[in-house]
This record gives sequence, C-alpha cells and structure tokens, in this order.
Amino acid sequence: MRFFRFLSLLLLSFTLTAGAAFAQDHEEHAVAESAHGEGEKKKLDVSGEMFSHVGDAHTWHITGPASVPLPVIAYSPTKGLNVFSSSAFGHHFHKGIGIDGKEVELSETGANGYHLERGIKEKLIADDGSKVYDFSITKNVLALLISIVILLWIMLSVAKKYRETGSSKAPSGFQNAIEPVITFIRDEVAKPNLGYKYMRYMPLLLTLFFFIWINNLLGLLPLGFNFTGNITVTLCLATVYFIVMLASANKHFWSHLLNPPGVPFGIKLLLVPIEIISLFVKPVALTIRLFANILAGHIVILSVVFMIFIFSNLSIGVGMAFTPVSIAFAIFMFMLELLVGAIQAFIFTNLTAVFIGQVIEEAHHHGDPHQHHGDIVNDETGQHYHVSDKEVMA
Repeated sequence: MRFFRFLSLLLLSFTLTAGAAFAQDHEEHAVAESAHGEGEKKKLDVSGEMFSHVGDAHTWHITGPASVPLPVIAYSPTKGLNVFSSSAFGHHFHKGIGIDGKEVELSETGANGYHLERGIKEKLIADDGSKVYDFSITKNVLALLISIVILLWIMLSVAKKYRETGSSKAPSGFQNAIEPVITFIRDEVAKPNLGYKYMRYMPLLLTLFFFIWINNLLGLLPLGFNFTGNITVTLCLATVYFIVMLASANKHFWSHLLNPPGVPFGIKLLLVPIEIISLFVKPVALTIRLFANILAGHIVILSVVFMIFIFSNLSIGVGMAFTPVSIAFAIFMFMLELLVGAIQAFIFTNLTAVFIGQVIEEAHHHGDPHQHHGDIVNDETGQHYHVSDKEVMA
C-alpha cells in the first residue's frame, strides 16, 4: 500500500512538473519571438496553447523541447499517396492565408505539396487546394494504439492466470485488481438492467468500461493525450452502442415505439416522432457527456498551471506568491480527475446497459408460469432474478 501511495505521489509530481515545464517552454518561446525585431515581448496565447495541448496533432509533443514526429499518410487526387515524417513541417507556425482565403496559422515549411493548418484542430491541407484524405498516425491515433496494447496486456494476463490456476483459487496480481471491477460491472450494471440476458452483453460492457477508463487515465499523464476528450472518439463509441441497441431491439420495443398501444390516433401522430427523435438523442447524450467532462477537466488543470505565468507577466513577486496556490489547486483537480475518469467510464457503461435493456425488455403477461413471487426464472441457466411487483406488472 505504501508503495502505491509513493508511486501515485511520484506520478502526480511528475505530471505537475511536466505541465509547468510545458507552459514555461511556451512562455520562453513567446518571449524569444519579438515583433519585427523590436524586442517587444509577445504575450502568451493561453487559449491557443491549451487547445494545442488537448487537441489532436501530427507531432507528439511530450514536454519542453521533447517531441516525437509521427508518420503522415495523405492521399489527394492530384498528388496520389504520400507517406513522410511530420518533422518535415518544422516546429513553428506563422500567419498565412488558408485555402478558404482566411488568415490562419500555417506550418513554417511545407512538404510534398502539403502544409499544416493549426486551429482548435490541426488539419493537413494541400497547397493546390485539392481535397486531402488524411490517414496519418496522429497523437490521438497513437493514444488509441497504446490503450489497446495496455488493455490487451491486462486482460490476456488475467485470462492466462485463470487458465493456469482456475477460478477456485484466490486471485493475485492483476487478477486480484481486475476481478472486483468485472464483478461490479456484472452485478451492478449488467444484471439489473439486462436480466438473464446479461452474459450476451458482458464483453461489450467490459470493453467499453476498461477502454474508456484506460484512456481517461492516459489523458492525465503529461503526454498530451486527450483521446476521450475528442468528440469524434466519443461519437464512435456511442455509435457502437447504437448499432448494438438497434440490432438487439425486439418486436415488443418496435411495436410500442411505432404504434403505442392505448393511445388515440391523433396523439400518436405527435408521440411517435418524439419517440423516434429520443431514440437518436440517447447516443448524442452519451457522446457529449463523456467528451465534455474529460475535456473540461484537462482545460481546468492547464488553466491553473498557466495562471502562474499569467501572474508572472504582471509581476515576478505576484507570480511567486500565486505558485503555491496554483500547485495546491492543481493537485486537488488532478485527484478529482482520477475519480472523474472512473466515474465517466462507469456512467457510459451503465447508460449503455440501461438503453439496451429498454429495447430487449419482453412483454409481461399475467399468469406467466415463469413469473412467481416477484422472481423471473431464466430458462437457460435456471437462475432467479428478483424484481419488484411493480416491475413485474409493468
């Protein structure tokens, strides 16, 4: 236990130190650049630097001057397929005119007829204005690959341990850490929402939970990963759930959705479109919930770190006085984000189970031989699942 506390403290110190070094690096870079050589100090672009840290990019910036160029894989109808390193674009950006005629920040150099356009999202553009299909290994793609490797390593290690020792022996190592989480998802998420069909959806629920949780934790490292804080990623995760939900929906669900029983025809004309819209609102809500919470947490932590240098621009003394406050608040937010990372993974997984449970729910009939004394018997396994009288009569 003491070792894990020491490791957590070491990780936290490393994260805050790297974050401060990241901000200091950009501050020094801004000071070094002067307006037309007149020695004027350029102001730190806090919003720009924060979005460049949490946004996707073609270069993996670690901290300070340390960065790793990533492969650029681009295809355009006029240039064909091009594969090269992102280091060809250089490390600096300057004001330029984009393909839409607006002033944007472009990479200082071009490569193979391409430039990088930096904004909230870094985009690869062709100098001739042709359409670009970007298949590059960006920072978010790298985070995806790393998280997949970690997930496979953990799960395969646990599975190997079960094969070697069986389920009768007490768990140890990763098995001891992962088994309570799997049991929690099974007993508190899958069974209450999916009933006796829960085993069919356990692989999906466990994959969603651990995949989101691992990426949420990777985002707290000082490596610039913000995978689950990207709305495109959360939309893809919600789309997976949405497809599974539609494929699992039974006749009972569709009949109540498209032809609600006991409702006057005039009301159906209003109710059915609302129900159909609500069907598509669910994945949108999952998308925005996860994306907004993770992105907001990263921005708050970066804002607190950057406030040290904002106050230092006013006065060195003020900056030094505010540093302990900033560090203390950053530690608090970091600890909070550790909790939020697990909570958001649980909420996404739990809502997925809830929504799928709504579409696979079967019609209940009075006098059903498999319903007695508030229990539902699973014909496949013989297990009993207790439900309230209200749920049985629903």
